[in-house]
Amino acid sequence: MPPPGNHLRGVLAMLVAVATFSLMDASMKMLAPYYPSMQVAALRGIASLPLVLAWALIDGGFAPLFRVRWSLHLLRGVLSVLMLVTFVYGIRQLPLSEAYSLFFIAPLLITALAVPILGEKVGWRRWTAIAIGLTGTLIVLRPTGKGMLSLGGLAILAAAACYALSAIAVRVLGRTDSTQSMVVWMLTMLSVFSLALALPEWKPVDPAHWKLLVVLALTGAIGQYAITDAFRRAPASMIAPLEYTALIWGLGLDWFLWGTLPDRWTWVGAAVIVVCGLYLLRRERVHIEGDHP
Repeated sequence: MPPPGNHLRGVLAMLVAVATFSLMDASMKMLAPYYPSMQVAALRGIASLPLVLAWALIDGGFAPLFRVRWSLHLLRGVLSVLMLVTFVYGIRQLPLSEAYSLFFIAPLLITALAVPILGEKVGWRRWTAIAIGLTGTLIVLRPTGKGMLSLGGLAILAAAACYALSAIAVRVLGRTDSTQSMVVWMLTMLSVFSLALALPEWKPVDPAHWKLLVVLALTGAIGQYAITDAFRRAPASMIAPLEYTALIWGLGLDWFLWGTLPDRWTWVGAAVIVVCGLYLLRRERVHIEGDHP
């Protein structure tokens, strides 16, 4: 476990990561109306890759980048493309705050998927939290059933599922591969795969959007470095709940850039999902310390 003196720096790094990733998402949302979702995914990867690669080489050199389990990296590459394309499509249709509210189901899905894939044990308390959290997504999608027809909402849920599967792969890769290799190869494969698929419908980038691409590059790279540094310096159970501060950023950006705010059902559903997610994190910490699942 990292020394206690590093915990504050880890918390600050996580807050920076969430803030910069939120700005990155806002940039993608601003690009989404003008370009196909696959092209936006490709631009996100290509913009950040050079900076992330430079960080990885300075931090660890070439060798760790090639001592990897290629099959799992390939799987993560495919999942990252699916995740980003569906996420971009979702934020094109929905406000950021509503998209984040739905995406917060990911920690619950990770816990549920860890049972069949990793063989982890999940007790009745955590299964109950997962079930309640899933009802929170139904509330965000609208309890009348009308919102269930929202393609944007379903796209965000698909993105959360891809993210959860990718996180499971990271748990396995983390036993043998370096953090730098996981970051670099994920972005590399995201860039290559999405670019190949985007080329048939590629649209020239409007010079007016180059500023957004610069923001994409900087926020993607800074966010990736910050979140890596955060998990190095502080226990996951301490900093993982800070991911929920993205909702604050989503609300602020929605209001500032698009003049929108979520309705009451989004607030209620988001609250249910966040509370269940925080409970799962608490139970995870108790389980690690030796209690029953």
